[in-house]
Amino acid sequence: MSELNSMNREIKKNQLRRQIVPTSANKDESSEEIIKKARVKVKKKRLRIFLVLSVVCLAGGIGVYQYFQFHQYTSFGVVWEKAMNEGSFEGYMNFGSNVLKYSKDGASYIDSKGKEVWIQSYEMKSPKAYVSGDYAAIADQQGNSIYIFDKAGNTGVATTVLPIVKASVSSYGVVAAILEDSTSNYIYFFKQDGSVLDVKIKALLGGDSGYPVDVSLSPDGTQLIGAYAYVKNGTLNGRVAFHNFAEIGKSVPDRLVGGFDEPYVSSLVAQVRFLDDTYSCAFADNSVSFYSTKNALSPELIKQIPIEDEIKSVFYSKKYVGLVVTGSDGQERLQVYKANGDKVFTSDFQYSYTNADIDGDRVFLYNENSCRVYNLSGRLKFSGTFDFPVSKVRNGRFPNTLIVTGPQNMKEIRLQIGGHYQ
Repeated sequence: MSELNSMNREIKKNQLRRQIVPTSANKDESSEEIIKKARVKVKKKRLRIFLVLSVVCLAGGIGVYQYFQFHQYTSFGVVWEKAMNEGSFEGYMNFGSNVLKYSKDGASYIDSKGKEVWIQSYEMKSPKAYVSGDYAAIADQQGNSIYIFDKAGNTGVATTVLPIVKASVSSYGVVAAILEDSTSNYIYFFKQDGSVLDVKIKALLGGDSGYPVDVSLSPDGTQLIGAYAYVKNGTLNGRVAFHNFAEIGKSVPDRLVGGFDEPYVSSLVAQVRFLDDTYSCAFADNSVSFYSTKNALSPELIKQIPIEDEIKSVFYSKKYVGLVVTGSDGQERLQVYKANGDKVFTSDFQYSYTNADIDGDRVFLYNENSCRVYNLSGRLKFSGTFDFPVSKVRNGRFPNTLIVTGPQNMKEIRLQIGGHYQ
């Protein structure tokens, strides 16, 4: 028995010794190597945790993206509303992150909560508003005055001798205006304080140069795209021309750096627009054309898209151009393109709209008492009716809100899934 107890004691001693005394391999390891291995284990553990969290975040991001892309709002609630002074109301324009309201007897700048930032009175018979960046201009069509504004209020008034046909404003406050008399049309330029710039373009009615139908300044004010109409062989044709008023343009007669006649034989160009300082577009009765002025002295037609159907509406933002066309079968189609002419989406719809707009990543179709909202995948995100007259619909302060404005009311609404209209 004593021998058995002695053996057990030896076995336990050996076990204890193995636990305390390191193996021969461990004896050879320095303390630095042990610490290094421990750090590697910690790094691997952290990497595994990071990868797991990344997968979870990616899955969550995809889920959120798909939610916002594919779900449709079915109702809305009113966040706030404010009564508006209707007066001789004419319309609203997006102006920065807020709204410019204009009428025959004045204009006001209204923020995203319905507060009037400033008010300017004037008298006009037929006011038309133009906006670019931080500046806006309101011209009295067939009148003789142009009021120029920034976000703080009126910066100047341009007065003309000849009647105003159309105008355009740059994001620095320079204004271009088409003026007309019985024999000629002129394009005059004005500073933000209303004073006249020493630049003028003259076009004789019936002359080879044609007469200007529409103009648009680039945001930086150094370039002008113009739509012209002229008669050749008894046929009325369209023309798009580019002028450059920067230093580089002085080397070219009349600062005319580019003209495009061939794309518009037997067609008319009704509207032109600089989207940014590089890309511009021209809307004809049977096409939409996209231009680039990356080479300031040699504008390029980068894409012309023939439109066989009737063009019912055109609209645009800094990044996108939209069309609504009506086919011979009466089917209406919404078409949206990037600034370089690449197609974003096409969507057929049946809806009696009167206005179309792009604001951010949403396309709006609306009439006096209802609205439809599409995303840039062409999916219908919201369709609803309102209990007051509607003149303008735009994005609100948050992704699920809209600002809905009419002659008498302005409301911010929150789009919802389910529930009832409030």
